[in-house]
Amino acid sequence: MIRKLAIIAVVGAAIFYWNAHRPVEAPAAFEMPANALTRPLDVQVRPRDGATFQGEGRVSRVLADDDEGSRHQRFIVTLATGQTVLIAHNVDLAPRVANLKVGDPVEFSGEYASNPRGGVVHWTHRDPRGRHVAGWIRHGGVTYQ
Repeated sequence: MIRKLAIIAVVGAAIFYWNAHRPVEAPAAFEMPANALTRPLDVQVRPRDGATFQGEGRVSRVLADDDEGSRHQRFIVTLATGQTVLIAHNVDLAPRVANLKVGDPVEFSGEYASNPRGGVVHWTHRDPRGRHVAGWIRHGGVTYQ
């Protein structure tokens, strides 16, 4: 039993190391189609997982920071299509978005990951290892990355 656990641990560590150190191609950018604002929500276009997603909308909710692992400032943005996305902005790698309030307009660029609630946009900052496209958030005339 101990031998099996040791083998599983070694294989898991090897997979983790390989994933953490393999080169990653920059994902294709995704922009909302021009007609997305007039399309019904049930047929709206969503980016694919891992795509760079640029968008804009209004802050509909400011959430508590996620302090597990790297610290992330979290807030929900409602797009013009009605879709909501969670923005998870790493404040260990980038400055916190200052004075963020419900109703504020924001623009953003980051990596999209789908979920049942509309999706998450993360990597809204520079990647110190250069393996992700640099993202950003614009709020109040200031660009945070």
